[in-house]
Amino acid sequence: MNFLGHIYLTGNDRELLLGNFMADSIKGNNYLEYPQSIQKGILLHRFIDSYTDDHPSFRDSTSKLHADFGHYSGVLVDIFYDHFLAKNWNDFHSTPLEVFAQEFYTYMDNRYDKMTSAMKYMFPYMRDNNWFMRYTTLQGIEKTLTEMGGRIGREFELEKSVQNLENEYESFQKDFDIFITDIIIATKNKRKELLQAE
Repeated sequence: MNFLGHIYLTGNDRELLLGNFMADSIKGNNYLEYPQSIQKGILLHRFIDSYTDDHPSFRDSTSKLHADFGHYSGVLVDIFYDHFLAKNWNDFHSTPLEVFAQEFYTYMDNRYDKMTSAMKYMFPYMRDNNWFMRYTTLQGIEKTLTEMGGRIGREFELEKSVQNLENEYESFQKDFDIFITDIIIATKNKRKELLQAE
């Protein structure tokens, strides 16, 4: 899952949100340097990543992209799944996506000083370009991938994967539908475990 998926799977547990959001910029045991609430958010993020990578439906999705995009296939499917989540948001959440997104951006604005330097750099772009709403359309996904390609290099032209998504849209959607049902349950249990831990 990409940013939207991670934030959605945090549920209503606000104390986990900041850690989950900035977990990718905190490596190894460095998470132990943070307050316990942030530590738990980081551990939740890592659980989501591990569960996602091991899920058969996610692997089925990445296998559709390996020939064209190699080791970036997982990154692309993360974004594809955020697209399906955003596009079908009303099936998953009672708050409209636009409202949910703005509430999240406001929450993070108020915690900007607690972010890692990497997230302080990235977050304003995310907020100002409203990435969560951008995920709702294929054009938005393509723009996101074009920008991503500019940061990591043009070897694979990641934005071309949108054509793969269009060509096998129903198949990717089916993979997502199976995956999201499973990860919602698994993450709910993990959140409960983390919040009960001392």
